[in-house]
Amino acid sequence: MKNYFRIMLGRKSVYAEEAHGENFIGTGWFEEIDLTNQLPEEYRSFNQAMIPVYLQKCPEKTKISAGLACGMLWTVARYLKIGDIVLCPNGAGSYFVGEVTTNYQYRRGEHLPHRRGVQWYPTKIERSQMSQALQHSAGSIGTVSDLTKYAAEIEGLISGSRPPTIVATDETIEDPSVFAMESHLEEFLIQNWQQTLLGKSYDIYQEDGELVGQQYPSDTGPIDILAISKDKKELLVVELKRGRASDVVIGQTQRYMGYVKDELAEEGQTVRGTIIALEDDARIRRALSVARGIDFYTYQVSFKLQKV
Repeated sequence: MKNYFRIMLGRKSVYAEEAHGENFIGTGWFEEIDLTNQLPEEYRSFNQAMIPVYLQKCPEKTKISAGLACGMLWTVARYLKIGDIVLCPNGAGSYFVGEVTTNYQYRRGEHLPHRRGVQWYPTKIERSQMSQALQHSAGSIGTVSDLTKYAAEIEGLISGSRPPTIVATDETIEDPSVFAMESHLEEFLIQNWQQTLLGKSYDIYQEDGELVGQQYPSDTGPIDILAISKDKKELLVVELKRGRASDVVIGQTQRYMGYVKDELAEEGQTVRGTIIALEDDARIRRALSVARGIDFYTYQVSFKLQKV
């Protein structure tokens, strides 16, 4: 199966033109270490080996920051498959698009030394052509963002087609896409976090002023939102139901909580979970009545028209 990823080529895409001209993507952590024989198939094994190395080199960082860096490095160096499609912002409102063509290569002393070869396509994708949902995902913080769920739209953009738009029958709605909240809930929460009940007690996790708690990678998939209590004593895993079966979302939340507890929590920190859904769900409430440490919320969106 072909997957699709957004890859940042240096902070603020500083190496995008160089990578495009030399047909590669890459990352820059552990610049002095050749990882050719240190890339296990499992994400967790790599993190367990490399997080201590990262923290020794950067003792001011947290386990969460170390886990993010190591996870993204492993994704680029090991997880991406030959044939996968990458979108790389060029820093000027466009994305270079290419296909991964080689396995891991190490280039000591060069920018982004942990590399994969790429055959770039002749045309770029303009950010303005993307749907709002794809813009949000392609613009998320971090080196790597999985865009596979937008495969059909990306293929349409590559071939020159524009993405489909949401059509509103109510002519009073200027931007009907804001009503597709099931697919846009994550961005809504991120943008309005401080106005939510969760925002009163927790902050979405940040490092060096950058939001890294959105789609935080784990060994069983990305955590929708990773937050930390304002007193730093508790980590919060937020999972969005997104129409999935109740048992699936509960199990996934528990697995994420276990990962955070085992791999990321500092000494003395506790871990809680939160599930958010569009509608009440008796099956979730019943299951959580005997599960510890997970809360259940439903969300509502309200709006009003004001004559001017």
